[in-house]
Amino acid sequence: MYQPTHGQFREDRLAVQHALIRAHPFGALVTVGPEGLVANHFPFVVDADASPLGTLRAHMARANGQWKGLDGTAEALVIFHGPYSYITPAWYPAKAETGKVVPTWNYALVHAYGRPRIVEDPEWLLRHVSELSDTNEASMPVPWAVSDAPPEYVEAMLKAIVGIEIEIARIEGKWKTSQNQPEAARAGVVRGLEAQADERSLAMAELVKATIGSGER
Repeated sequence: MYQPTHGQFREDRLAVQHALIRAHPFGALVTVGPEGLVANHFPFVVDADASPLGTLRAHMARANGQWKGLDGTAEALVIFHGPYSYITPAWYPAKAETGKVVPTWNYALVHAYGRPRIVEDPEWLLRHVSELSDTNEASMPVPWAVSDAPPEYVEAMLKAIVGIEIEIARIEGKWKTSQNQPEAARAGVVRGLEAQADERSLAMAELVKATIGSGER
């Protein structure tokens, strides 16, 4: 991941990186197979206690050939993308003062690297899909659980998937949230994003607010 030498956009706090993964768990798993690069997207669970930098767990359809090359020896990349937003120069006071402004994009993302291994143990798979379901069903009025389905049906479904476990060996975060702009410009960005009022803009406005008055992260 490109990180400018000034380091303003680097986010090295592991808890913050893990929080983004939990908030935006649908990651892109990028691996190298016999035919070159392969990328597929899966919902991941991060276990902060399983290894020093955390362990990622997911699953894929057995019919998806990507898993056949994941033997725990080759490094892979998982990309997690948080809020992002186009930033117009119209939000900067400098537009009226000097005109020396250009558009940009703000964003937050995490790259996690490790060597994926495949898990086919039925008990592991059941624990994983149960945790994944419980996490995503928690906000539902009547949460669904894996145990609500007939056992023989669940058993058949588990046979159709394989698990993926990645002990994170290296992790990088980049939060480009207007830290390189003067405080007045950051305030203008917040006002502009909040005026747009869509979910993505409001999420980015909250990230930019954290930089106002604090300088570098």
